[in-house]
Amino acid sequence: MIGPLFDRTVLDKDSHLARTVSDENNQMKNACIDHLAVLAEVTAAFYRYEQALIGNDIAVLDALFWHDKRTVRFGAGEDLYGIDAIREFRQNRPSVGLDRKLKNTVITTFGEDTAVASTEFYREGSTRVGRQMQTWVKLPCGWRIVAAHVSLIAE
Repeated sequence: MIGPLFDRTVLDKDSHLARTVSDENNQMKNACIDHLAVLAEVTAAFYRYEQALIGNDIAVLDALFWHDKRTVRFGAGEDLYGIDAIREFRQNRPSVGLDRKLKNTVITTFGEDTAVASTEFYREGSTRVGRQMQTWVKLPCGWRIVAAHVSLIAE
């Protein structure tokens, strides 16, 4: 299957491949992106996570991640595979100096059960900019992070 960014200009317009790409783009345009009620739910979960992170509320942080061995969290200095590795990291990380300011936060929902949250963050006294992306999925137990990536770059 070809993704929506595939360059259609190299395709014969009469080919099945060209029609497939066009159909995929039309489906995305017609999909329910950023439905207000869903966006409100994910935004609340995102900021609940943020408050738990800066307050080092490990129980809430744990609750907001999918409890599965397929959960992935790539951190600024660690690659964590599975909820057990994520829990161990949370238990052993420093519990001070966690305050941060968010900037350029973008939360986008796709349908009623999938969302991506992206943000930059800044910590006082640091010359680095943090970047965080989370994939959220609505499971029977509520919205959970199924994949996350954190990185730092020079300001």
